[in-house]
Amino acid sequence: MGDALDERLSFRILGPLLVTAGKRTVLLGGARQRTVLALLLLTPGRIVPVDTLVDAVWNDRPPATARTQIAIVVAALRKVFKRAGATEDVIVTEHPGYLLRAEGHELDSVAFTGLVADAETAVRDQRPADAARCYAEALALWRGPALAGVTGQRVEDEAARWEEVRLHVQEAWTGVRMDLGRHRALLPELAAAVREHPLRERAQYHLVLAQYRSGRRAEALESFRDARRRFIDELGMEPGPELQDLRDAILRDDPALRVTGAEPEGPAVKRPVVPSELPADVPAFAGREEELAALDTLVETRGSDPRAPGVGLITGVAGVGKTGLAVRWAHRATSHYPDGTLFADLRGYDQNHAPTAAGEILSRFLRSLGTAGEDVPDGMEDRIALYRSVLADRRVLLVLDNVRTPEQIRPLLPGGGGCTVLVTSREQLEQLVTWPPSARILLGRLPKDRSLELLGGIVGEARILGGPAESARLVELCDRLPLALRIAAARLASKPHWSVRHLVTRLDDERRRLDELSQGELQVRAGFALSYRYLDREAARLYRLLGLLSVPDFTTWVGAALLDCGVLEAERLIEHLVDAQFLDIAGIDATGRLRYRFHDLMRLYASELARDEESEADRLAARDRFFRTCLTLAELAYRREEGTVYDTVHGCVPRREVEPTLVEELLASPMEWFEAERLTLVAVVAQSAALGMAELAWDLVLCVHALFKARNYLDDWRSCSEQALAAAIATGNVRGQATMYLQLGLVELRLRKVREASDRSETALALFRQAGDAHGVAIVLSHLGLIDRVRGDHEQGARRLREALPTLREVGNLAVEAYALQNLAQCELDECRLVEGLELSRQAVAICEGFAVDGRPMAMASYRLGNAYLALGRLEPAEEAFGRAARIVKEKSDLLGVAHVLLGLAETRRAAGATEAAEEIYLEALDVVRRHPSALIEGQIRFGLGQLHHAGGRPRESRLHLAAALDVFRVIGSPRWEEKATRALERLDSKGTTPPATDTAPLATGTA
Repeated sequence: MGDALDERLSFRILGPLLVTAGKRTVLLGGARQRTVLALLLLTPGRIVPVDTLVDAVWNDRPPATARTQIAIVVAALRKVFKRAGATEDVIVTEHPGYLLRAEGHELDSVAFTGLVADAETAVRDQRPADAARCYAEALALWRGPALAGVTGQRVEDEAARWEEVRLHVQEAWTGVRMDLGRHRALLPELAAAVREHPLRERAQYHLVLAQYRSGRRAEALESFRDARRRFIDELGMEPGPELQDLRDAILRDDPALRVTGAEPEGPAVKRPVVPSELPADVPAFAGREEELAALDTLVETRGSDPRAPGVGLITGVAGVGKTGLAVRWAHRATSHYPDGTLFADLRGYDQNHAPTAAGEILSRFLRSLGTAGEDVPDGMEDRIALYRSVLADRRVLLVLDNVRTPEQIRPLLPGGGGCTVLVTSREQLEQLVTWPPSARILLGRLPKDRSLELLGGIVGEARILGGPAESARLVELCDRLPLALRIAAARLASKPHWSVRHLVTRLDDERRRLDELSQGELQVRAGFALSYRYLDREAARLYRLLGLLSVPDFTTWVGAALLDCGVLEAERLIEHLVDAQFLDIAGIDATGRLRYRFHDLMRLYASELARDEESEADRLAARDRFFRTCLTLAELAYRREEGTVYDTVHGCVPRREVEPTLVEELLASPMEWFEAERLTLVAVVAQSAALGMAELAWDLVLCVHALFKARNYLDDWRSCSEQALAAAIATGNVRGQATMYLQLGLVELRLRKVREASDRSETALALFRQAGDAHGVAIVLSHLGLIDRVRGDHEQGARRLREALPTLREVGNLAVEAYALQNLAQCELDECRLVEGLELSRQAVAICEGFAVDGRPMAMASYRLGNAYLALGRLEPAEEAFGRAARIVKEKSDLLGVAHVLLGLAETRRAAGATEAAEEIYLEALDVVRRHPSALIEGQIRFGLGQLHHAGGRPRESRLHLAAALDVFRVIGSPRWEEKATRALERLDSKGTTPPATDTAPLATGTA
């Protein structure tokens, strides 16, 4: 969807590194990606040498593969930007490094520099108002310290330079505002700047001058004395001449210090009424430093546009602490609003009262601001006009709490730029434009450490820190939601005889959790209910049905399956739930689609509503549609990944028909879809197994194991197989038991636990025979043939493989037939019957060539054919076969397959005498297997490197690799390879010059 558009990207370094595409956040990878991207963004349009990137990432201590790893990082960034919608490469290769093309995209640093240049031009042209506006817009682009969170000395040095630039621009902005006569309004800001940077002379100069111009001559001289004392004490020197000249000018009341249009000297005219309506500050307030800093921009940009007030918006789910944050910030900011603070609860979510009318609030605010009751107009338009006139020359902060719609507050917005409005709402209020943009805050859950701080502030730190594990669990059970945390803390505080563990035990029961957190006046459930009542009817139903699922996150097709509707309609309803704060954005998955998620308490509430408001028949039907849609898509993804044939038995659960266009959209890259939906599919196996839906559970495992084996997700593979097996045993499903025992056997074989793999597979064989399933028997025999070969019993392995072939041909299972043939070929190769092995490998490849796509069967058959050619010394066709296998496994992102094929290519290059090329490929294979561990293949790679270095006269390196290989083979229990490594080391120690002959390794995949 997003890939089809030429999306304009926005790169932001003036704060935490952020990339967006439209309104979507583009998720970056780990620290290396962020460091490399940061360096490229610091010099857009200019080449950054690879060596510079290497130094930045590894701080002058790079590994041998550093340049390769930088290339991998850049490739990953390009892929991220393509998925985000960029049709052309944002990062291009230019000798001797890379260049980030800024054309067509937005960079906040470029925008900042342009605005500053415009401001400086306006200063030169004596247009201070325009200069102030440009400076304000430039500074509004900052969201915090430049490149916060990005590591690396070079990046940190550049970030420090940018911070100095920001301070310089801030001072320049102050200077032009001083020229405009805004010195009195600047006093609180300047006092804060001096406290933060006490040794910056320009900040000191502005503060002293502003105090003098505001009629505070004594305070100005005292500020100068404080500055002078600080410079002498800390720097051992007097202030600069500019600051000293200012002191002298103040002493003689130099007329040059005054400006035209300045505010009148002496104290400001006292207002008849200065309202102070803020509620009491929130006790035990914790965290929210970033959000408070973002709200501070309301003060920093106040007055930059005299035509409009500053407007901030805090949104978030019920109980997340919106009002608490607004009140905390308002108390911090009162000094910037000398004409008062106004507060109103608009009751947008109050079950006992209707929303407060704007006219009623206008009347109250006018009286608070000094208007006599009898002078408040009756008509709405007259009331608004008077309200805006009263506020026109005042600096007032207005906090409008619990707003439901923009219409509620539109009449309450002042008409000029001296005031600030802060709004809280559970809705996104898209029609409300905030200024500055950074003052629009979507408030999330508290971080874990701040959640513990909140608990400790109410209960006492000693009690919370006394049981760290229980306290951490309590935080998670409360969903890190401030309201729930306060309720839990209040219960503990009121019951000193309760331990934290006791409350955790009560909350652990999902059926009781909302009851436990809905005590007295503070009620989590009630807060959710008030938002739920305003949901669109179909959105409310989708919310309930989503509560039936145990998935960690989901995308729009899940909603479509639950409601039995189109994906676009499901997306509309899901976005409605996001806007209403019932769902969160989880991020963008491997297919480029948005994923959504519940927080636990919201999920529990949805589950309650589903039980209360949906009939049992409707609940079962919705869940069944979703489960069967999962099965349909997983089966189609497996077919596309493996080829047009299917290599296993299946259950009899009816597949649910899915719209063909949706299938094409979702499964354009089957393995990426599997990766995106992995946790969802694992959760569906667990939930369906727990519900006794054994046939669906084991059938789904068979589909998803394409992902498990390609990406080496052994824990998921084992847990899913065990859960489906338990369900099959409980329901007496013999075929399901057989298939899951076979899957568990494949897991054990991947772990090199050959005996356990054999036992599991023999059990599967007996169960398939009990069920009278000849096809299943043949599949298990083909796997047992592989196990026999791994154990060195080539004769029995070949016998079982030949026994399986007739049945496989009869049922038309070409994939497993090819699999059996290529394993039979390896048996022949292991027995040095090279010609027979070559012929069987060719037969396997010929069968695979009948598939509609190149899948894993073709990769394995081509790999085996490469082994045969290599053993016969026919290096050119061997490299061609390995190259074909490499193209497939790389396209499929089968990383263990990549490691094996690279090993085969390295052995071929070594046999051809291309030592440098062989070593490079060995190291690439080793890098892959380090990131996706497989002990056997790592041992074989190190063994090959040891042979290579032995032949190249590098005994030290050879010994290191051979010894490492020997350790691996001993740990995993591979006697044949252990013997080879031992002989190689003995030959090396005897100073022999001829390394052992090459022995290629079997492709170590689940069906290899």
